[in-house]
Amino acid sequence: MKTTGNTVFIAGATQGIGLALALRFQEAGNTVVIGGRRKEVLDRLAAEHGFTPVEIDVTRTDSVLTARDEVIASHPGVNVLVAMAGIMEAENVTTSEFLETAKRTVETNILGTVRLVSAFTEHLQAQPDSTIITVSSGLAHTPLRITPSYNGSKAFIHLFSETIRLQFAETSVRVVELCAPALRTELMPGGTQVEAFYPLADYIDDTWAILETEPEVTEVVIDRVRPLRLAEVENRYAETVEVLNSPH
Repeated sequence: MKTTGNTVFIAGATQGIGLALALRFQEAGNTVVIGGRRKEVLDRLAAEHGFTPVEIDVTRTDSVLTARDEVIASHPGVNVLVAMAGIMEAENVTTSEFLETAKRTVETNILGTVRLVSAFTEHLQAQPDSTIITVSSGLAHTPLRITPSYNGSKAFIHLFSETIRLQFAETSVRVVELCAPALRTELMPGGTQVEAFYPLADYIDDTWAILETEPEVTEVVIDRVRPLRLAEVENRYAETVEVLNSPH
């Protein structure tokens, strides 16, 4: 994909990877529309950075469609969709209580992304050069014991991205998947303080370097996440699972 001269809509851009990408896209000469549920945060970010804010709740189809219409009405040339939709919660599947967490995870991480793609697919195909960016995780390939539904949701995003890329092959739409490592973000409580997690700024730098130098890239896998992404391919799966889930 090209990294400048786009009009980009990032759903879920009020914090974490979404906000960091919004800032980087803007710095690179793109017009950026940010989405989120919290109007006060959207308004503050719009005032601070000049983003166009749009309220959106990816767990509701009506909200996604309303946001889609608002984005296209104000920015008819929007050609990049960043389908940011992610929550991460610990679960214990040995008790039935985990079901509610699993439902929230599926509604947000899986159906949230699918709703966004469904809402924008026809508009993006009408643009001469467009991109859908999805966000998966190294945990799609090597599981963290305490987050089974999150791991599974990111495995879905990976294979969904791989498959829709095949269907879009004869269109103007490219599909780029970002495979993220554990980052110092607000995704899980206390995540910003975990020294073992990768700094968000470094992740964005590494990711942007790949996007800029490899315009045909389909999956962005930075060095930090390769041990998880390639564990099974490189016959290190059992060992990597054990290390990932060992007490630190």
